Amino acid sequence: ISSMATPGNSADKPLAERSPFTTTSFQKKTRSKLISIPGTRPSVQNGQLLVSTGVTSLDYLLGGGLAVGTVLLIEEDQYDSYSHMIVKYFLAEGVVCQHELFMAAAQDDPDDILQELPHPILDDVVIHNPVEQPTLSCKCQDSLDSMKIAWRYQNLPKVQSTLASSSRFGHYYDVSKTMEPDIRQAAKCHRFFLPEHLTQSSPAQCLMLGSYSALLKSLQEVIHREGFDLANAMSKSRNILRIGLHSLGSALWGDDLSFHVNPRHRHALTTFLYGLRALLRSSLSVAVVTISSHLIQDRALMGSITRLCDNAIALESFKGSERETNPLCKDYHGLLHVHQVPHLNCLASYLPDHKDLAFKLKRKQFSIERLHLPPDLSETVSRVSRGELAGAATVASPCGSGTFGNKHLDF
Repeated sequence: ISSMATPGNSADKPLAERSPFTTTSFQKKTRSKLISIPGTRPSVQNGQLLVSTGVTSLDYLLGGGLAVGTVLLIEEDQYDSYSHMIVKYFLAEGVVCQHELFMAAAQDDPDDILQELPHPILDDVVIHNPVEQPTLSCKCQDSLDSMKIAWRYQNLPKVQSTLASSSRFGHYYDVSKTMEPDIRQAAKCHRFFLPEHLTQSSPAQCLMLGSYSALLKSLQEVIHREGFDLANAMSKSRNILRIGLHSLGSALWGDDLSFHVNPRHRHALTTFLYGLRALLRSSLSVAVVTISSHLIQDRALMGSITRLCDNAIALESFKGSERETNPLCKDYHGLLHVHQVPHLNCLASYLPDHKDLAFKLKRKQFSIERLHLPPDLSETVSRVSRGELAGAATVASPCGSGTFGNKHLDF
């Protein structure tokens, strides 16, 4: 060790003069130089710029929000009521955050959709976290619950069904009221109504391709004209463009994916999604696309559409099904399935900690919760012993007639 110490070596210098060794490895990480835009924040997992979808529980499922430059695919429910509501939440959040909007539809006029945006709530803590009022008979109620619940489940903690993060991001809205016109008109909105662009499209045999190409061309013009393209230098302040595309792939867009096993233009929608992702990746914009997946017969094609989007969720409504009248599902209006989450700036993407999810529409709020079915505590449940089941079940003859050991019919 002494042979290594030379007069010019740093070992002979005082400790304060050893500049390479004065700094420690535990340094405070400097804040990354991200774009500062109102209504956005960086992701904790990968540093990606996020915006809120308007539904706080959906932001929690997506890892904190919707990443800028990505596409959120919503597989519509059977009657297109709840998926249409999520799009309104997404646009209403853009109005409150002073983002620019782009709405495209083939059936409903985009102006009519913008007039139905939910009303923002500023003091919405009470609605989001309701405080239960204490009752005088709480002790009696606890004793009754302890008598109903089995002893092995009595000391277990209650299931936390709400989905919420520790830090608040986004705003809350009242779906029973519509947004005031002065607030809505303050935001800059771009619209694309397909019947107004049919005169400029191709002939009838290329109607479907013309509808998607006209939509993609209109999006490209808005992104370049309003300065959302990252390739061009901007003199004004940065902003976010929120894009809402309603019911793509339907017959209203001239597409034949619905009700056809072998559609003629099966690659038209996937080609459009390729161009849409290319526009979003190089611009400060984010898109929400709804598709009637239950009408698409080719499931392999639906899988390709899902993979072309970054986020993919599906809404399964209870309307028109047996679950609508099932007392176990009375607290919910449908199920929510997370099919895909993005892989952005990381090897492993964020995955939700719970897969059994359900949504419900309250009087003033749409929320997504963990599916938690209550136990069946009914006293009228019939119980059949093993002997009765063994005596009642016999092998039937090949002709369909069989003999039963029990004289009573067992339904």
